Amino acid sequence: MGSWPGMSGAGGEAATRSWNPLRWFATGPDAPRITDPERVNQLYRRHRMSVMFAITCGYGFGYTCRLPLAVMKKPLLDEGVFTAEWLGLIGSAFSIGYAVGKLVNGFLADHANVRRFFSATVLLSALINLAMLGFVSPWAWAILWGLNGWFQGAGSPCSGVSLANWFSAKERGSYYGIFSSSHSLGEGLTFVFNSLLVTHLGWRAGFAGPGMFCLLVAFGILLLLRDRPETMGLPPVADWRNDHPAGTDRAVPAADPRRDQLRALRMPAMWVLGLASACMYVSRYAINSWGMLYLQEHRNYTLVEAGLMLGLNTGAGLAGCVVYGFISDRFFNARRPPVTFIFGVLEVIALLMIFYTPPGHPVVLSAAFILFGFTLSGLLAVLGGLFAVDIAGRRAAGAAMGFIGIVSYLGNALQEWVSGLLIQRGVTFATVTALNEQGQAVATQVKHYDFRSAIAFWIGASVLSLVLAASLWRVKTHE
Repeated sequence: MGSWPGMSGAGGEAATRSWNPLRWFATGPDAPRITDPERVNQLYRRHRMSVMFAITCGYGFGYTCRLPLAVMKKPLLDEGVFTAEWLGLIGSAFSIGYAVGKLVNGFLADHANVRRFFSATVLLSALINLAMLGFVSPWAWAILWGLNGWFQGAGSPCSGVSLANWFSAKERGSYYGIFSSSHSLGEGLTFVFNSLLVTHLGWRAGFAGPGMFCLLVAFGILLLLRDRPETMGLPPVADWRNDHPAGTDRAVPAADPRRDQLRALRMPAMWVLGLASACMYVSRYAINSWGMLYLQEHRNYTLVEAGLMLGLNTGAGLAGCVVYGFISDRFFNARRPPVTFIFGVLEVIALLMIFYTPPGHPVVLSAAFILFGFTLSGLLAVLGGLFAVDIAGRRAAGAAMGFIGIVSYLGNALQEWVSGLLIQRGVTFATVTALNEQGQAVATQVKHYDFRSAIAFWIGASVLSLVLAASLWRVKTHE
């Protein structure tokens, strides 16, 4: 296994004697191999569950420091703190920071002790959320939120590396599906509990609560996550599980993962997968980032009601990603494209129901959000990471997820900017006359946001994602 870039001391290489603060983040050397099969089985079973709990809960709870801005958009607009266009640009700063951070952190994660690396970045994200309380400048918010994106960008590749190292190819879909439930877990926590915090304590509580919570999350990750199995004297998971699937291209064994990282980036399928994921992220974050405002403006929901509706959406996602992984492993022999196509068609149908269901049908709208959350989470699991790990192999898992991440979040950054621009340009004003306490008629202007152009953009992106994903039907995987 290669060392942290720019230093030695991992994968059996001798550590340099000069002090280097980055050495603490490097993956450890391979320990002498344990020869007792019973001891190997015992350690694998214990630590695999610990790893799953750490990455699922750690990544999910870390979401509370990622999405608070989506909850507080209307309060910020109503108080005149920022315009919709500025909020879109601040959201774009996060997406760009996340995209670049996910790429760089993804390459580093293949060389890193993910236990330390992951926990440190969650800690820094929590501190950024707390720092947001001291500023109301749009430029300061954009810079800080961009840095938050960078630190948040380490979670997915660190988790992907952990999954690739502790779970073999034919079981990875099921476990990745469980891990992907963390997206829905985190989004649900953010939309439901942050909306309550913001409603009762003001928008600043939407930063303070998650920031303090994630200080504890960072400690939990450090306590529960583990480095590579080889650093504990365990064999590679494919050897332990005897899972070397026939008919797949096996990556060439190497002491340094950089060879596999470069091979993965040269795959045309990886680029198509990245574009499909980017288009899927447009519709994903259209709902996450603008769904609260849409429900309040066009469905007349309160902030708490809108938060509960999006919580329903993300709650369904908890099942969707698990079901996707189980079906693709159990019924399609770890082949992802057939299940991806089914989920993609249903996701487009759900979007059409969300935006074109007539008023007065809350049951239909609720069903649409449930269907969207269920199918979107399955697509997020496969397009946003699982299939990338499948076709790149475990030694390039972090780089593959980092590459998919930067392309995906550049798509989201485009979505934030274009959506904010389209919504701001659709603003209209209406004069409303009402009686004041003295019985006098008072005319006030009410602002209305037109979402029609943005909705067409969001649905079109989902259709394009479906087409691109379908083109990968015959792509082979690496071990």
